[in-house]
Amino acid sequence: MPPFSLLFLVLASVPPSQDVLPMPPPPPGMRVLGADDKRLLVGSALEPETPSEDELEQADEADEADTEESAELEQLRALEGATLDPGAKPNAEVLQSLRRLGLANPLRLRMLDVLEEPTFREDEAEAELALITDLANFDVSRLQSRYDIPVEMQPLVAQYIQFFQGPGRKWFRKWVGRSTRYMPIMQPILEANGLPRDTVYLAMIESGFSTSAYSWAHASGPWQFISSTGKQYGLHQDFWVDERKDPLKATVAASRYLKDLHRELGHWYLAWAGYNTGSGRVRRLMERLDTRDFWTIAAAEKGLATETKHYVPKLIAAALISKSPTAFGFTEKEFEYEPALTFDEVKITDATDLDVIARAAGVDVKDVQELNPELRRWCTPPASARNPYTLRLPKGTAEHFTQNIAQIPAKERLTFRVHKVKRGDTLSQIAVTYGSAPEAILQMNRLKSAKTLKLNAELVIPVQAARGGKDTGEGALARKVAQARRSGVTVLRPEDEVPAGTPRGPVATGPIKTETINGRKRVTYGVQSGDSLWAIAQRFQVNADDLRKWNNLSARAAKKALKVGSVLYVFPENAPKQVEERAGTVIAQRAPASSAGRPSAVHQLAAGESLWSIAQRYGVTVDDIKRWNNIKDTTRLPIGLRLTVKAP
Repeated sequence: MPPFSLLFLVLASVPPSQDVLPMPPPPPGMRVLGADDKRLLVGSALEPETPSEDELEQADEADEADTEESAELEQLRALEGATLDPGAKPNAEVLQSLRRLGLANPLRLRMLDVLEEPTFREDEAEAELALITDLANFDVSRLQSRYDIPVEMQPLVAQYIQFFQGPGRKWFRKWVGRSTRYMPIMQPILEANGLPRDTVYLAMIESGFSTSAYSWAHASGPWQFISSTGKQYGLHQDFWVDERKDPLKATVAASRYLKDLHRELGHWYLAWAGYNTGSGRVRRLMERLDTRDFWTIAAAEKGLATETKHYVPKLIAAALISKSPTAFGFTEKEFEYEPALTFDEVKITDATDLDVIARAAGVDVKDVQELNPELRRWCTPPASARNPYTLRLPKGTAEHFTQNIAQIPAKERLTFRVHKVKRGDTLSQIAVTYGSAPEAILQMNRLKSAKTLKLNAELVIPVQAARGGKDTGEGALARKVAQARRSGVTVLRPEDEVPAGTPRGPVATGPIKTETINGRKRVTYGVQSGDSLWAIAQRFQVNADDLRKWNNLSARAAKKALKVGSVLYVFPENAPKQVEERAGTVIAQRAPASSAGRPSAVHQLAAGESLWSIAQRYGVTVDDIKRWNNIKDTTRLPIGLRLTVKAP
């Protein structure tokens, strides 16, 4: 009989008492939630920060499950700040009333990894802890023998215990329930790489053991790797897969990373802090303060960010509660434990539709997706007999899959092409070109709809494997379309689609409009190709510093503001003529080359000037200046050259 990875053993069971013990008093300095706080702390939940355009192009848009999971994590982190920082203004939606902690049910579940301890002897059971009602005076050394990481009861540790008992309770229950799925596979990996097994609680506070977690900093997966660090430690990320989401591969990478941090910084607390903020910052603080004590470093006024100061206490608190939940006011019935992650592995030699794989294995396609969270498409990556792709299937289905996959006829299969979106492409046109279907394309790329395709984005195009590419209505492509419609995928009519690369609105360049604001003329100016703050200032005969001030621009923000079509406000003494709008498109009219503010029709070339900047200043074109001054070579114009800047 094969060993189970996780064993739950009921040691004792008594009916829960109807009596309710008082909530343990908060540690010194912790915010106490009053009656008004309990009714309503805030009005709205914090939403995750929108990823940058570059990040969206690199990674797939998160599906609904991923978005919900990530939003929950961001809500929890915002709630931490509102609860644990007495000076912070609450900015996340919390429970309308905090549940008072009741007497813990002494029914106890003990997890055993049978790879290390195949049998259980009652004399090995650790003593059950009574309910802890005084965190400030609790002797945590009584629990140290249960951990292979250092645990201490510092004030912030006690505050986080209170946080998980109160406002963060619903999240912590979910984390503990999910831990039984991933801890049995993660802990042996950590141990094999020379790390303490209880380092696994870092994954708990990073993501709640969620493979789909995605942060505002674009960190992904259970160990929350950013793209660059993930690649540094061997996690492959491309069009087809993101191995940061794989619980096994990411744990191997996290083990290597944490081992390097511990070797560099010398203590697990410092290694954890380095995982959160980077080893360089921690090392510099160690050198400046001449200490290796995390608590001393965290207490320094100028040093670690608040998130990093809280990171180690949060991990210790999560570890303490997880191993002794009843002692910290949780009951067994609060947790919905997930079964341990078990699976078979098969070798796939070609890009294969996940639906076909699920049918061959006799399982639901969602089971295949959950076991292979690294997959970014609805199919496996391109592969070959020499370089196969290893896919996980539910335990006990590998043999059934191997027997059935070869029997599925070509018309029941899909093959795949990769299309890079070009300017002018629409979804319906791409579908016709490849003999595919718009719904199937959206489904394969995990998109719900698409009015406009992103320029240069890559799409997986499902194509009927049978020769001729025609679907009889009963084949794989028709089935994919039906599945897409059932899952909520919607397709626009071809006439409602917007070709890729189409500007989202009229592109306005040059002076857009002139108006009077508080008695001063203000020009709304659309940035043109080649513009700089200096050139715009020269054109309107204003100071570049004033231009920045009028638009509230820092030196860094000024670079972003100078994108073609972005708008700047200018307050010149003589505003250019207002432009006109034709059929929804702004037609920039050049400012007349009047003599107002200009000494003459001759300009003397100064250092740093170019023909383009001079042309902008005088409202003419570069070709005009070259023609009027008989200039052939614009690369060697001497300083002081007198140029005619007005038509003879």
